[in-house]
Amino acid sequence: MTEGSLTLDRGLALLQAVADAGGEAATISELAVAIGASRAAVYRLLVPLSERGLVWRDGNKVRLGVGLLRLAGEVLPQLRQAAHPVLRDLAEKVGATAHLSVAQGNQAQAVAVVEPSWTNFHVAYRVGSRHPLTAGAAGKAMALRPSDRQAWITTVGELQSGAVGVAAPVRGLPGLRASVGVVSLETLDETVVGPQVVEAAAALTEVLR
Repeated sequence: MTEGSLTLDRGLALLQAVADAGGEAATISELAVAIGASRAAVYRLLVPLSERGLVWRDGNKVRLGVGLLRLAGEVLPQLRQAAHPVLRDLAEKVGATAHLSVAQGNQAQAVAVVEPSWTNFHVAYRVGSRHPLTAGAAGKAMALRPSDRQAWITTVGELQSGAVGVAAPVRGLPGLRASVGVVSLETLDETVVGPQVVEAAAALTEVLR
């Protein structure tokens, strides 16, 4: 690894360590331990991050900076655009509203929605809709691990009376907790729809890599 690559890697590790502190400000000493570097190295790495507004220093304490909000504002539109063809294919195959949801704290937020074009009626699912991660297929799917026997989650009536949801986690993208799913007011055969949803989630992973 070149010196420039090593510096970039440490800078990213430092930014992640600040984020991992959650609502608390991290100290220089804590950050040094977290990334396996000296305090002096942490001070040096903080300079370009501070200049770009990615972190904010208050003496010995460091928090995430508002510059990250500008970057985050560009992520969702690009994610939505990348997901649209995958969701369109899924919606047309299943005949149900397809969606991509991401974790925002303890909630799942719908960031992309595609409705099928050939059905007589379908569920209207608004982009920006939020619900607890513990309710609904989209949120529960994000908790599935690769070691789990379940590849997808099916729920009935948890977010809307009579609505059936099937969702699978998006795997292999560090830092992104997300799921792809469908929702319908008609009965869905999960033995057929489940694998289709899993396939769509895998296709989205390949698009985003």
